Amino acid sequence: MSAGIRTSEWRVIARHAGTVLVGQLAVMAFGVCDTIIAGRYDEGALAALAVGSAIFISVYVSLMGVLQALLPVWAELHGGQRTTEVGRSVRQSLYLCGLAMVLGMAVMMNPDALMRWTGVPEAMRHDVGQYLFVLAFGLPPALLFRLFGTLNQSLGKPQLVTWLQAASLVLKVPLSVWLCFGGAGMPALGLIGCGWATLIVNWSMLLCAMWLLRNASFYREYKLWQRLEAPDWQQLAQFLRLGGPAGLAVLVEITSYTLMALFIARLGTVATAAHQIASNLVGVAYMVPMSLSIATSARVSFWLGAGEPQLARRACRKGFELMIGMALALGALMVFLSGWLAGVYSGNAEVAALAVVLLCAAAAYHTADAVQTMCVYVLRCYRVTVAPLVIYCALLWGGGLGGSYLLAFRGLGPWEAMQSPLAYWLMSAAALWLTALLFVGLLWRAIKPPRRAQFVPG
Repeated sequence: MSAGIRTSEWRVIARHAGTVLVGQLAVMAFGVCDTIIAGRYDEGALAALAVGSAIFISVYVSLMGVLQALLPVWAELHGGQRTTEVGRSVRQSLYLCGLAMVLGMAVMMNPDALMRWTGVPEAMRHDVGQYLFVLAFGLPPALLFRLFGTLNQSLGKPQLVTWLQAASLVLKVPLSVWLCFGGAGMPALGLIGCGWATLIVNWSMLLCAMWLLRNASFYREYKLWQRLEAPDWQQLAQFLRLGGPAGLAVLVEITSYTLMALFIARLGTVATAAHQIASNLVGVAYMVPMSLSIATSARVSFWLGAGEPQLARRACRKGFELMIGMALALGALMVFLSGWLAGVYSGNAEVAALAVVLLCAAAAYHTADAVQTMCVYVLRCYRVTVAPLVIYCALLWGGGLGGSYLLAFRGLGPWEAMQSPLAYWLMSAAALWLTALLFVGLLWRAIKPPRRAQFVPG
């Protein structure tokens, strides 16, 4: 393998990941913006946001995982230069997306049972329910836009998605401030105003994406705008075999993270608000390994579709090199800048002090999260989806979330109940590190070249 090809592969992944990262950070800035605005509005709004966003993220990211899992399918078709098949496959994915919309909206419009089960205080439930009801109508455009993003990422052209996501932030920030605090004839809506701003922005992004799909010359060869065919049950079954376990795995992964907020709500508004700060920053940092994972998996699938498994392994290694360096750097920043970051989010000294402690544990959590994210994205390229789901269930739900609950409220082994959100961050980080190590082993088995049979003379 020449040095030129190796350098080129590194640059392709870095450029793709960088473009995706800019767009993802713009989207994550929605959450950062709402967290800061709600925190400045009042402490109760910030606590309600922590619970509401935990439920929304659990639903949206899980369903997004089903759609994102289609990236290897379209990237392989692209690598094999089967352009018209890409268009037909995208149209078939609309059936899967429609099912995801119905399921997601049903959960978000009926969150009471989940809030009762996790012990969310009664005082928070009304605001959380109203916030989620508004966001439920922003879910369909969000999922359709994710389909648009997955298509572009699989084709190695994420720039249009990034431009739309970055432009949407210009609309989101002033809308959230205006609708939350009121002014110019608009009454102050508080947290619900942030939800309305997100809904308006999501529909705006989708309309722009549809216009691009219809008019941009880049998409013409894929013949996307043709009559929707009847459901192809064989292809939909293939989607579900890949997307089903992937979506469930994302559900387990994300709920092991977001359910922390619902359980921590029992500890009061200070604990919930401090947790929201750490959670928000970890979510922002996660965009870096996720972007690198998307770019790497797109490249790995492209080479597999082109019949070049050696180049696929090379792309995987280059992606890992980039990811590890970035994860360590971001973890260090969380620790060294913890005091300043906490102060930006909240003027409450008690909230900020607790957030500083949580950010140190969050740094360890993020590093493990980066490793396991890269592994699981590349494993999908090799159609390995069931084993990660089993590992997630056992370690993230069992060891991470279950162990966290025991350590926080009942005690675990020689340790007494901590009655602190720190218990959740410590146990979840430990579970995630073990998960990451197991995933590295799975990936090593998946990508290693087959052993050649030895020639035995005779």
